[in-house]
Amino acid sequence: MTLCKPILLETLSIRGNNIRYFILPDSLPLDTLLVDVEPKVKSKKREAVAGRGHGREHGRGRERGRGRGGPR
Repeated sequence: MTLCKPILLETLSIRGNNIRYFILPDSLPLDTLLVDVEPKVKSKKREAVAGRGHGREHGRGRERGRGRGGPR
């Protein structure tokens, strides 16, 4: 591994996944910057919502659909 002379930058744009690690300055206050964030809890959808579905009885097999055209 070869270390190059560090370059100070205000911003850095990186494309791709070629960076393996980076060196942070010692003056960076990591205790204040690293904060444990809990994942947001998604609200559960209501199981029985009125007005959903076809409103027909279930368990009679697969619906055949309307198809194309009329009777032959």
